[in-house]
Amino acid sequence: MGQTDTAVVARRTLVVIGIVLATAAVLLLAYHTRQVLTWILIAALFAVALHPAVGWVTRRGAFGRRWLATLLVFLAAFALLGGLITLFVVPLAREGAQLITNFPQIADDLRAGRGPVGGLVERFHLMEYAENNADRIRDYAAGLGAPTIALLGSVATGVAGVVTIFVLSYLMVLEAPKVVDGFLALFPERRAEHIRRVGHDCARTVTGYLTGNLLISFVCGALTFVTLLIMDVPYAGLIALFVGVVDLIPLVGATLGAVVASLAAFTQSTTAGIVVLVFFVLYQQLENHLLQPVVFARTVRLNPLTVLVAILLGVELAGILGALLAIPVAGIVQILARDVWDTHHGRPKPEPTVGEERVPVSGDEAERAHTAGADAVHAAYTPAETPATRTGTSA
Repeated sequence: MGQTDTAVVARRTLVVIGIVLATAAVLLLAYHTRQVLTWILIAALFAVALHPAVGWVTRRGAFGRRWLATLLVFLAAFALLGGLITLFVVPLAREGAQLITNFPQIADDLRAGRGPVGGLVERFHLMEYAENNADRIRDYAAGLGAPTIALLGSVATGVAGVVTIFVLSYLMVLEAPKVVDGFLALFPERRAEHIRRVGHDCARTVTGYLTGNLLISFVCGALTFVTLLIMDVPYAGLIALFVGVVDLIPLVGATLGAVVASLAAFTQSTTAGIVVLVFFVLYQQLENHLLQPVVFARTVRLNPLTVLVAILLGVELAGILGALLAIPVAGIVQILARDVWDTHHGRPKPEPTVGEERVPVSGDEAERAHTAGADAVHAAYTPAETPATRTGTSA
């Protein structure tokens, strides 16, 4: 091996070592700043979800001023959020006060074995267990002080996170055109237009999923509240709020909410429990066969296996937050993977097609469209043939 070859090997070795060290440094930095990165990710998703509304208001109601449109959209979002909070907070406050007022009576019923819960306590001898283990329970209660302080710290961190996410989302939406244009300016015009189209697909996926999931969860919580109220189940607002929140979790959220609400209804009466259980069975059919297909059909097109794998990975990586973000992230990955595959096989995507069935034509025609320039790209795809189009063609 000559001196030149030795120098090349040494140089390549140093480059590889440098890449490995740089990657390790980036991963270490990401680990230590994971909370801030999580806030940035959530803010980016909300910014993408609100971007279409800001664009619409800019064109129609803000005289072309993006800062005014952004402000109006965020104020409207806050007003909507405030209305929803008021809708639930008033019953929650009333039921919370009622729970505090009735707590001594509830404790007496438990000791005496009265009522549905008291009957369960007496049947399973829970009071005897509590009396026999009073010292252990007292020691455990005394050790709750430190977790309480930690909980207060977590609440403060959560409030700071909400404020940070709001500010980041506002700035991202406000500066989005400048950032996107600056990024696309780094690429040739044809490549930049292609990246813009793929990004538009990704944005539609995130927007459709977030808004659709929030809408479905609100419907679930509202219908649950009405059902529990009709059946005179105590603390209907608290239970409905829990059901609406956990319904945001894909696959298992609605089932978890149904179990909690049904158990609470059974403590009221057997009839109430059966009615609530039947309601959730019917609602599951409504959500699975009507709400989700209507809301997600043109935005998130993922098969059940992909959804399950994405959720499992999301839970493992980021807990509940990972489960909430797993589907939109998986949708983005699917869009990027399909785009890479189509581009590699000479079938460039002519326009945003999230939720649309497109069938590529022959490889020769796609290749001609690919080489003809951006104006001929639309020839690479044709709409899927349907009976209606066949009838129209024959006519």
